[in-house]
Amino acid sequence: MTASTITLPQNPPPLKAESKNLDFYYGSFKALKGISMPVFENKVTALIGPSGCGKSTYLRCFNRMHDLYPGHRYDGIINLMPDAVNVLAHEVDPIEVRMRISMVFQKPNPFPKSIFENVAYGLRVRNEKSRSYIEDKVEAALRGAALWDEVRDRMDEGGSNLSGGQQQRLCIARALATDPEIILFDEPTSALDPIATGAIEELIGEIKKKVSVLIVTHNMQQAARVSDHVAYMYLGELIEYGDTKDIFMKPKRRETEDYITGRFG
Repeated sequence: MTASTITLPQNPPPLKAESKNLDFYYGSFKALKGISMPVFENKVTALIGPSGCGKSTYLRCFNRMHDLYPGHRYDGIINLMPDAVNVLAHEVDPIEVRMRISMVFQKPNPFPKSIFENVAYGLRVRNEKSRSYIEDKVEAALRGAALWDEVRDRMDEGGSNLSGGQQQRLCIARALATDPEIILFDEPTSALDPIATGAIEELIGEIKKKVSVLIVTHNMQQAARVSDHVAYMYLGELIEYGDTKDIFMKPKRRETEDYITGRFG
């Protein structure tokens, strides 16, 4: 196993989460190999690397998405701060984990519900009964996703009636509505045009003021634009982690430099 090169920032911000010696198995296949990595509060961490290197697998460990499929197994720890709860522990409810750690997927996936009910979904799962509270949270989430002004008079329409970029912002609003502590983005702009992509990137810059962000992207320019820290992964291992500017300008590992400059991958 390759030893990871991890360079922590000077005067690091508070930790929001941390993986320790994290392994993950699809059946007998070991997809993640001993990954230890910090996630800092109110910062964006980008996961980069070639297809099949384990980026999305790692991301989905944080909110226990792998639990939804048989034969998957975690070893190791993901601690969520400040209470140092290991979100992978058997006694921890994965539904509650997904309230604290929301996810936005590669393709917009609005539910077959109204715009309002798409955003209210997590609150309904939490068995929230107050109509006025739900309305306030839905409006706040849509404002947080920079979508309120575009949909405020269309709340009863289906979410699928929106454009692709609007649908993705609707999914971000749905993720924001439960007041998560971390939002996971898995290639959130790969299905969008450049204008919608720019809007989502700008939105991520605003979101990190309230939550921590982990984002998987194949777009090196996007990683450089939106992230504070970058982790380069290859074949299920963390090769290098550090400040974005250092990873892109002066990486410590030759493998990282080869990937970023296009000589590999």
